[in-house]
Amino acid sequence: MPNPAPYVIIHHSYIPPACNTTSECIEAMQFMQDLHMNTNGWNDIGYSFAVGGDGNAYTGRGWSSVGAHAPLYNNKSIGICVIGDWREELPPQNQLETVHNLIQLGVDSGYIRSDYILHGHRQVRANTECPGDRLFEEIKTWPHFSSDVDVFYNDTKKKS
Repeated sequence: MPNPAPYVIIHHSYIPPACNTTSECIEAMQFMQDLHMNTNGWNDIGYSFAVGGDGNAYTGRGWSSVGAHAPLYNNKSIGICVIGDWREELPPQNQLETVHNLIQLGVDSGYIRSDYILHGHRQVRANTECPGDRLFEEIKTWPHFSSDVDVFYNDTKKKS
């Protein structure tokens, strides 16, 4: 994937649930990788990175590999999964801070454009509530969030 990426897409795992310890978060990463590879038939976990409630960032496909997290954006975005179900609750502050730090590291290292656009998964994929209502409301307040997105579904352009 060419870097720097112009987009960052935020996800939640929904399942597995939130993890709070490093061992729980490693298990969550292994669960997602197994699901993506064995059920979905992908060659690896779909996300570029995931962030756990232990405050650690976990590498999925990394900075420069095309992801499998947001069709039509996979080859031009960094996909970050916030491990847990964030429909009703907000992730812990340390988890959110790690997401911010990870994005800044990507910018500082030249993997993410300094003028990147931030979206929630639901903005670029039909029929998903990802990254959860509560987390989506939170990321709307973050720098670089844009509600203006062109989405293409089944060859039909939709402005959302």
